[in-house]
Amino acid sequence: MVNQEAGLAGSFPPPLLDLKGCRRAEVADFVRALGEPEFRGRQIFSWLYRPFMTDFAQMSDLSRAFRERLPEVARISRLELAAQEQSQDGTVKYAFRLDDGQVIESVLIPDQGRHTLCVSSQVGCAMGCRFCLTGGLGFIRNLRPAEIVNQIHFVQEELHAAGQGRLNNLVFMGMGEPLANLDNLFASLDILLDPLGLNFSDRKITVSTCGLTPRLAEFGRASSVNLAISLHAADDETRNLLMPVNASYPLAGLLAACRQYPLPKRRRIMMEYLLIAGVNDSLAAARKLVKILHGIPCKINLLPFNESPALPYHRPPPATVLAFQQLLARAGFTAVVRDSRGADISAACGQLAGQNLLEVAGETR
Repeated sequence: MVNQEAGLAGSFPPPLLDLKGCRRAEVADFVRALGEPEFRGRQIFSWLYRPFMTDFAQMSDLSRAFRERLPEVARISRLELAAQEQSQDGTVKYAFRLDDGQVIESVLIPDQGRHTLCVSSQVGCAMGCRFCLTGGLGFIRNLRPAEIVNQIHFVQEELHAAGQGRLNNLVFMGMGEPLANLDNLFASLDILLDPLGLNFSDRKITVSTCGLTPRLAEFGRASSVNLAISLHAADDETRNLLMPVNASYPLAGLLAACRQYPLPKRRRIMMEYLLIAGVNDSLAAARKLVKILHGIPCKINLLPFNESPALPYHRPPPATVLAFQQLLARAGFTAVVRDSRGADISAACGQLAGQNLLEVAGETR
């Protein structure tokens, strides 16, 4: 059983187990420890992710005595909505207040009847990428499995209540570096993929990393979800300027790990490349990119930079973006220009944890 929260022995009663952070097998272990048959764990788990499930009393296939006992030893957590903003393009940003007062953000991106949720994995981020406002917060702490899963469950309920269907895609591209929170990431993915949990397909979930090279192989062995690499430069000099992680894990090692990555059949790695005017948007940079990605099964997402007064970088003109894309296409790569959504509410790529979030967090202190 996962010890999700440590208390001071002898000083306080044991903390309630947050069942929303438990895999199905862990819930089965929990009910066995209570002297109940194992199938009760399956029953409980199947209730946890239904819309608007808030109370053990709602679990109608459990005995009344067991339902009344459960709140004494366990809880069903939910995230508190601290703020919500909607962009002119339909993007919705949610700020969630956690139990300890910290605040995280998730972004819902609707597109032609489909819904993608950008999910956070940490409070803040230790990676310090120069183009990302989240890095300005620094690292505060990892999110627990329940805090990751509850972002998805909350938005799923919102869509259900509005009669808008369900989430179609999840991208771990919000606050934090997912591979720096690997154990909790694995637990949350197991819950998301479980048919009795949130029942997502592994093809509909993408985890993005800035390049923690030693953890790529472990992640690939343990998970079949899609992998995205935040590349953003085609040489070490430029990548060192933009991404401090490159000093520890340079491009050569990262690309070697990508070549050895255990990709499922008919899958490709997504290479994310932020185009910044005068930094990495030249045709020479595009030619370098073609060279270093040769032989890696990948597709390339080109992301024109989202300008912010807090950052010294600028967005390239459309003609520069098009020329960069066309050079990659002529070299045989699938290269798609992804124009970030929600910039007017600080919900676009690299903008999470901007001033709006800091103001919300300040209200909790």
